[in-house]
Amino acid sequence: MKPRMSKNSSLKQEFLKKWIKGVQTCSNLNKEMTISDRKNAIKLSADVAIASTRNESTRWSQSVMNDAVSTNRTLVEQILGRKLVSDQKNKPAASVTSSTTNSCSKRILRRSRRHKATRVVRKSSSFSIAKKLVKKRTRVLKKLVPGGERISDEYSLIRETLDYILSLRVQVDAMRHFAAAAAAKRFEPSKF
Repeated sequence: MKPRMSKNSSLKQEFLKKWIKGVQTCSNLNKEMTISDRKNAIKLSADVAIASTRNESTRWSQSVMNDAVSTNRTLVEQILGRKLVSDQKNKPAASVTSSTTNSCSKRILRRSRRHKATRVVRKSSSFSIAKKLVKKRTRVLKKLVPGGERISDEYSLIRETLDYILSLRVQVDAMRHFAAAAAAKRFEPSKF
């Protein structure tokens, strides 16, 4: 049990260090921030910090980092302290592939509708109901975990989900401690 606690505390420390660096970088870049700008800066800094603690070793951290880079690349580079390699080569090919995939998907969908109309409706067994429920919950889980749509097998999805939950817990605990410390300092009686 102790190694897990020390791992969580080191993750918290690494997250806090990167998060505070990100918030400081944001405030240094723009001195006159609106409340909305501050909220976005805090969120972006937290996303980069938590994804970078995982060293982009998981799909969810890669997805979160890609979203952050598309939002503000220079800020992400400053938080990480390194230049990021651009992937502009793959972008045009993806748009061509997606249009081809869409037309194929439409044909497959039309074909499956024809076959569904000819099938005989059978009574649902408890096994098929359970299977449909698992598929539905898997789809929902894929939407909740960043990068989950790209995960094909259920084992990897569960492993990514557990890692994401652990990281979110670390993030929430660190932010809670930071907020408590800030509140305690603000309401501390001044000594004259």
